[in-house]
Amino acid sequence: MNTYNRLYRYQMPMGVLISLLVLGACAVSKSEVSFDHSGTLRIVTWNVQTLFDGDEAGTEYDDYRAAAGWTGEKYRARLNSLAQGIDRIVAHGPDLIGLMETENSQVLADLVNGPLAVYGYHWTAFTAHPGAALGIGVVSRFPLTETRVHSITVQGETIPRPLLEVRLQPQDTPVVLFICHWKSKLGSATESSRRASARVILRRLHELEQENPHLAVVIMGDLNENHDEFYRSDPSILSALLPDDPEAVERTITTKQISREQQDFLILSPHKPPRPEHFAADALTLYSPWGTELQGGSYYYQGAWETIDHFLLPPSLFDLSGWDFDTCMVINQEPFINAKGHPATYNPRTGNGLSDHLPLMLTLKRDTTE
Repeated sequence: MNTYNRLYRYQMPMGVLISLLVLGACAVSKSEVSFDHSGTLRIVTWNVQTLFDGDEAGTEYDDYRAAAGWTGEKYRARLNSLAQGIDRIVAHGPDLIGLMETENSQVLADLVNGPLAVYGYHWTAFTAHPGAALGIGVVSRFPLTETRVHSITVQGETIPRPLLEVRLQPQDTPVVLFICHWKSKLGSATESSRRASARVILRRLHELEQENPHLAVVIMGDLNENHDEFYRSDPSILSALLPDDPEAVERTITTKQISREQQDFLILSPHKPPRPEHFAADALTLYSPWGTELQGGSYYYQGAWETIDHFLLPPSLFDLSGWDFDTCMVINQEPFINAKGHPATYNPRTGNGLSDHLPLMLTLKRDTTE
C-alpha cells in the first residue's frame, strides 16, 4: 500500500499559537465495498479511551507499558475490536469519524490500512500537543481539502488541548468540522481552559459566517462539559456552555452587553434552527441535540450519566441551502454497552470492552434534486 505523510503549519490570525498537524492519505485494496453517498453524510464522534499503539515511547499511561503486560498483539486485537464496533454503528461504517484519545497518526494509519481497509477511509488527520500522551484525529472517506490546528492559550500559556479544524467537500457541497477534546475537570480552575477553547471556536464561527453564511459547520467531540453544566456547576463559575435562559443572561453581566461579552462561551438552544430568545438578538446560538434527539448520556461517572460528548450545530445547518441536520443518536447498544447498560470500558489487562464513552452519530442531508 502506498502511504505518505505531510507536515503543515498554519499562521492563524489574532495571535493564535500553532501546533503541528500530520496529514496522511492511504491507498487501500481495490476490493472495497461500495457506498451510496447520495444526499447523506454520516459523522461520528467517539472518545475511544486511551488508544495506545504497541510501541513504548515513554509517554504512555502505566497500564499501556510492557511492564504491565501491554503488547503489540493486544494493540492489534484492540484495533480489530474497534473496527467491529465501527461497523456496528452503521453498515460499513460512517463517512467520517472524529476520534479522541489516540496516541499518534500511525494509530489512525494502522486502523484504516488494517481492519478498516475495505471501508474506503482514504484520508486521515491527527494533532497532539508536543509531549502529550494522546491527541485527536479524524478518518474520512472524502478528501480533507483544508486542515488547521488551533492551539489554546490561557493567560499566555498554551495548554495541551488543540482543536483540529478540517474542511471537506462531500458531493461537491462543503462542510467544516471542529474536532475537539476540551480540558477535563481534573485539577483546579479548569473552566478557564474550556472557555478558552470556546473562545477560539466562537471566533472561527464568526469568520466562517462572514466567508459564507450558508456554510455547514459542525462542532464535535468530547467537551468535558455537560449540555446542562450551567445548572450543575458552582453558580460563581461561568461555564463554557450556557443555556439560552434568563438566569444565564443575568449571570453574564447584562443583555445589552452580550454581543460584546460573548467571547468565551457558547450558547446552546433547544430550537431548530437555533435562535436567541433571552440573549441579545445578535448572539450566536448553537443547537444541541441533548434533551431532544439525545436522551440519557454518553459517559457514566460516579453513578450518573453525563452528556460531555457533543455535536453543536449553527443555524446554517437548518437553512436548506446545502447540508442540513437530519438526525442524531447515541450508540447505546452492544458491543458499546455492558450488561448494566453502561459504556463497556476497555480493560487493557483483559482486552475486554471498547471505551468508557459511547459514540454519537450525526446524519446530515442535502437536496439532490435538480
